[in-house]
Amino acid sequence: MNRQFLCFLWPALRSRCYSTVTQQSQRTGRPLRLAVIGAGPAGFYTSYRVLSKLTNAYVDMYESLPVPYGLVRFGVAPDHPEVKNCQAKFEEVAASPRFTYIGNTPIGTSWPHPPHRSLPLSAITTHYDALLLSYGASKDRRLGIPGEDLEGVYSARAFVGWYNGLPEYADLGSKLLLDSAEEAVIIGQGNVALDVARILLTDVDVLRKTDIAAHAVEALSRSRVKRVRVVGRRGPLQAAFTVKELRELLSIPNVGFTGLDPTLIPEDTKALSRQQKRIAQILEKGSKTLPGVAHKQWGLDFLRSPSSFQPAALNATTLGFVRFEKTWLEDRFSSTARALPTSEHEDMEAQMAFRSIGYLSEPIPGFPDAGIPFNEKRGLVPNEDGRVVRPGVNPDERGEVVPGVYTSGWVKRGPTGVIASTMYDAFETADAIVNDWVSGEREFMDGGEKAKRGWEAVQGEVKERGMRPVSWEEWRKIDAAEKQRGARLGKEREKFVREEDMLAVLE
Repeated sequence: MNRQFLCFLWPALRSRCYSTVTQQSQRTGRPLRLAVIGAGPAGFYTSYRVLSKLTNAYVDMYESLPVPYGLVRFGVAPDHPEVKNCQAKFEEVAASPRFTYIGNTPIGTSWPHPPHRSLPLSAITTHYDALLLSYGASKDRRLGIPGEDLEGVYSARAFVGWYNGLPEYADLGSKLLLDSAEEAVIIGQGNVALDVARILLTDVDVLRKTDIAAHAVEALSRSRVKRVRVVGRRGPLQAAFTVKELRELLSIPNVGFTGLDPTLIPEDTKALSRQQKRIAQILEKGSKTLPGVAHKQWGLDFLRSPSSFQPAALNATTLGFVRFEKTWLEDRFSSTARALPTSEHEDMEAQMAFRSIGYLSEPIPGFPDAGIPFNEKRGLVPNEDGRVVRPGVNPDERGEVVPGVYTSGWVKRGPTGVIASTMYDAFETADAIVNDWVSGEREFMDGGEKAKRGWEAVQGEVKERGMRPVSWEEWRKIDAAEKQRGARLGKEREKFVREEDMLAVLE
């Protein structure tokens, strides 16, 4: 990858980019063998940095699905194609003769792979000097309130995965009540929540031109949703959504915005941050389409915390409304204001509700045997600058570094940030790997002294288990087939949403 071009795209990284030099390993001159678990942005950016700074490093990337790119493919909204431009850079990484992609090869046991069709973590750790955990967040946070399992209550992650063609949620459409629900409530006010609202409100003919999954277009074409309410515990000055996402929602043709409580915005906005000022201005201006003439409506409801999902009057198994407790803020204009309960409640009618309160990473089976810690409460691997550490017995005690194990992306820092911040975070981890290897001051797996063979040594066990790994060349065949399918429909691509269909292309 051209470093100058990369630094041009992200000026904030310019000093780092130009201050680095290509380094050779001082460990008897032998190459570094790095195993990467997860083929999303964090894994690719870390791989790029390691390969560019260490000329005798070899990277093997393991991915549970046949196809790469993780959140870029399955999380980015289909009407945001510009965010996916980073895929071109990942292709350059994959073109390196020192990089090997191993798709359709899950590590540990995870949906939908039985144990004998996944590779134990122990099967790879002995064949590498270093292990990078960059497998993202595969679980959504639950609210833990009554009625959360009622029909009509969904996770935003599942809905996003469904319309983006994630195989895990290929069959979610049969459970969605799009053809009967008119009122939808989204709990949470981050960008994912606004993505869900935008997909529900956008004309299906507009979505049809994107790479949204065909089954989603079919289901959304029957949608009866007329009103969407996006609800948060705090106010507009504390919300997590960005200016871009908010502006897009307010610009949807024939969709009206129900307005904003003016007391949530200070009369004098001089003390607000630049983003807060922009959000306040956009909200006060509202949408071009007035609610009275709009075909659909949406609104932002603030100072509301969900307390329960309540069943419909005529069907005890189906959602009827969401009960919220009103909250208040000690300083409603402070970005760090906490939401405090009031014991006063409000009910919002809804036949569909989506919780959008964040994602969680999960530990890979085999972590304990490998001495790799995991913080279940925070949903991440404990680390310092990407180096995995076992927490000390006492809170103020410095943790012990796990030799040769590193992490980047959401499993490193939690599910926050955008693609650019993921890149910066990945570079930090990659620099730690390179510096540790070159300096010789830190141990790697098995002491880091014995030469490792990487994928060459692992592939035998993969074959014995009856697994069918997918190479980068084979992924490109799947990619080409998806683009051909899309061309017939007048769109960039039509994704395969089942793993068996992806693999059928390779037969």
